[in-house]
Amino acid sequence: MDNVIYFIKSILTNELASSGFPLIYKGEMSHSVMRTFALMANRKIQEKNLPTAVRKRVFHIIIECLQNITKHSDDFDEKEQHIGNGLFVVGETKEGFYVITGNIIRNERIQDLRQRIDLLNNSATEELRGFFIKQMLNGEIDTKGGAGLGLIDIARKSGNKLFYHFVPFDDKSHFFILIVNIPSNHNDK
Repeated sequence: MDNVIYFIKSILTNELASSGFPLIYKGEMSHSVMRTFALMANRKIQEKNLPTAVRKRVFHIIIECLQNITKHSDDFDEKEQHIGNGLFVVGETKEGFYVITGNIIRNERIQDLRQRIDLLNNSATEELRGFFIKQMLNGEIDTKGGAGLGLIDIARKSGNKLFYHFVPFDDKSHFFILIVNIPSNHNDK
């Protein structure tokens, strides 16, 4: 756990000190917060004068990651159960962009999530495309409104493996950290 805390601290410290554009948020991911954050990120991305395809890809992944927190965090307001709480960081490196998300997840959900991410990480581009189409045609909407497309689409659009870690939070849950690297020179998928 100390390594994860060190990693997060170093990322935040580096982002605040670098010339990249740090966007960091921790808290409730309501629709209005998500929309505001997405607009800020989009404006920052447009300032970078990147090709349209890269801007769209980065923005798309940002939206998917924000929606994952909103829909799948197990830390939510009891009155507004469709609004999850979490951590969200967007930054830039010389190779491209990264998105880091973090949210609470119940222990019983870890194994399935780990297996899904590992499957995506070990799949070729065409396999990811096939998973996406199959899920679009046959996927069922879960109790939180997800259709299982988000992680598949993030893996497809980033063209990279998804890095993740589960940090023990309490006896019933873990803090799930997802790191997505998005290269500036990646071809569209």
